Amino acid sequence: MAVVFDIERITKAAGKKFQLSGLTGAVEGLLTLVDSEKLTALSTGKKPKPERMLAQIGGAALSLLADARAFIVFVGDATSAMAGSLVNPKTVRWRDTLYYMERAGADALPLVGLVSFLLGLILGFQSLMQLKQFGANIYAANLVGLSVLRELGPLMTCILVAGRSGSAFAAEIGTMKVNEEVDALTTMGFDPVRFLAVPRILALMLVVPLLTIYSDFLGLLGGLIVGVAMGDLTVSAYLLQSHKTIKLWDIGQGLIKGEAYAIIVALVGCMRGFQARGNGASVGQATTSAVVSGIFLIIVIDAILTLMFQYFS
Repeated sequence: MAVVFDIERITKAAGKKFQLSGLTGAVEGLLTLVDSEKLTALSTGKKPKPERMLAQIGGAALSLLADARAFIVFVGDATSAMAGSLVNPKTVRWRDTLYYMERAGADALPLVGLVSFLLGLILGFQSLMQLKQFGANIYAANLVGLSVLRELGPLMTCILVAGRSGSAFAAEIGTMKVNEEVDALTTMGFDPVRFLAVPRILALMLVVPLLTIYSDFLGLLGGLIVGVAMGDLTVSAYLLQSHKTIKLWDIGQGLIKGEAYAIIVALVGCMRGFQARGNGASVGQATTSAVVSGIFLIIVIDAILTLMFQYFS
């Protein structure tokens, strides 16, 4: 039908006569239901002009401010729900919390372990290539140990958690939002944030520090293997140098950062899920936005905490 109307429009534009003949009654009746003139008007309408660069920048800034405001509001709602759950722990859905701990923690062990181990190998190799020039191979243990414990261990762990669990939280809650299940919870008198977000936030808060310790161990193991295999170091010498360098506060910094990242990832994933509207496409957008926003905020929080730790120490 679209082809027929398009041929009619082209023919009339060329100043020639257009006529259909030999049609059955059913087809002719179907064609009479459509106003070809309105279709022509729609097809020949002017294309909207693209926005100017200044307007695009302004729109992006307004969108960023709206996201920041929505995040602050959601943080307030989640804090209130968490406080209520701590006051009355029986209201927490502990079975769901354990389920999300398994998904975010145990199921992530192979991926986190492999990435952390390879990261330790790469970091140890790169540092040895430079330190060998000065005969300071032993200091590769210092570089690998401090880098993994303070920065790379918690950072890479939570980036992977954001990609796995943050996106999953957004997709699950977003699907419930589109299917009006969240509205049904509200109608029945349940707080959606307390019912859906609190178990997920608690799960990440409990499991990410353990994942961070696991990531630190495998990162240090990767550096040890490279140091022994390529740096002419013994296992005992490498471990002794690491023991001299690493302090308890270095491990504490990584755990504090990991806990902060976990809260950010859980909050962003749940918030984006609640922001889904209309159809399935919005769920995909919420999922993508949860990962991007989560990783961005992880980097921002990392910079802030690093400066704070450096200043106070």
